[in-house]
Amino acid sequence: MTSDLIYDWNAHSVPEIPPGRRVMVLDETLRDGLQNPSVRDPSIAEKVEILHLMESLGIDQVNIGLPSAGPRAFADTEALAREIISSRMKIRPNLGGRTHKHDIQAMIDICERVGRPIEAAMFIGSSPIRRLVEDWSVDHLQRTTEEAVKFAVSAGLPAMYVTEDTIRTDPSTVVALYSTAIRAGARAIVLCDTVGHATPRGAYNLVKFVIDEVVKPSGETIRVDWHGHNDRGLAVANSLAAIAAGADQVHAVALSLGERVGNTPMEVMLVNLRLLGVIDRDLSKLKEYSEKIARATNTVIPPNYPVVGRDAFRTQTGVHAAAIAKAYKKHDVKLADAIYSGVPAHLFGLEQVIEIGPMSGKSNVVYWLGKHGITATDELIDRILSVAKQSPHVLTENEILALVPASARR
Repeated sequence: MTSDLIYDWNAHSVPEIPPGRRVMVLDETLRDGLQNPSVRDPSIAEKVEILHLMESLGIDQVNIGLPSAGPRAFADTEALAREIISSRMKIRPNLGGRTHKHDIQAMIDICERVGRPIEAAMFIGSSPIRRLVEDWSVDHLQRTTEEAVKFAVSAGLPAMYVTEDTIRTDPSTVVALYSTAIRAGARAIVLCDTVGHATPRGAYNLVKFVIDEVVKPSGETIRVDWHGHNDRGLAVANSLAAIAAGADQVHAVALSLGERVGNTPMEVMLVNLRLLGVIDRDLSKLKEYSEKIARATNTVIPPNYPVVGRDAFRTQTGVHAAAIAKAYKKHDVKLADAIYSGVPAHLFGLEQVIEIGPMSGKSNVVYWLGKHGITATDELIDRILSVAKQSPHVLTENEILALVPASARR
């Protein structure tokens, strides 16, 4: 596709995320995603399959669970860690837990059992509203932070320090807690929009503030992560804003699963990073990844869900179908993808689909019959269109084939 066919207002000014910027993605599906009260916790066999699909998508890091949550959680976490090691996967695991010695000890136990240190993600509430409810002082949070991070580091675990509800936490507390964690040995910090409060400007402001006021003054090499929820429907925009402000890694979950309305949707995040040129990897298994997780968690993918939904690249509308069909006649897949779609289906192992329904025209029928190896006569086209115009839904393959005489099939 030549650039003179599409004027891109998105790139009208200096790009917010410079080309060549290294950005990583952490998959929280097997931890935060499973905290959704409506999902089924997959079997360990299903989790292993999902893990391999994450690897195929080039996802950088995965939270493999909360080992302190119970015997099953501990066993699954250990099994996933062993799978990553035995299969020599590139994806890097981390373990989740509170800034409690009990939780951290469970992480240490996992590492000892598999014979490899795994990053420990330790979280603690931080916002004034949470402190009020819990009767916590900032001094208490600092002491808890220091003890937890030192405990993990002393056991040889790389420490990731997480504050919940960072986006609603006052600047002085943000500086105090993250500075304490870094002094204690944390080399990765996570800024969280735990309740989906952030706007893109808020996400940008918070990340920029922490980098300028905590990370740079520390003199240490610190990875900065952004973890966002989708309560206001802004999770992807917030994640992109966090990257623009300097975040090194963003967290996401398949199908936006997670507590309440869920987390940043992994599929949409990967699509946008790919289209922005921030990542360059094979995403042809994105739909398989999404559908596997949907089955494993008893989740239904909405038909209109971006990219992996049934209708993402599907049309019955006559004028749309005509344009797409004309593009295919030029033997130009990229043109066909771009004429009525802002997302190129071929980049994700998919293609445009033209259906026949009450909004269809002749082009729909001709294209559909051609794709199915059926000779398109004027009589057959009229017969199918007549039925379609009276139908309250898009015709199924069987409904169309029932209208096709055997002599018309090639």
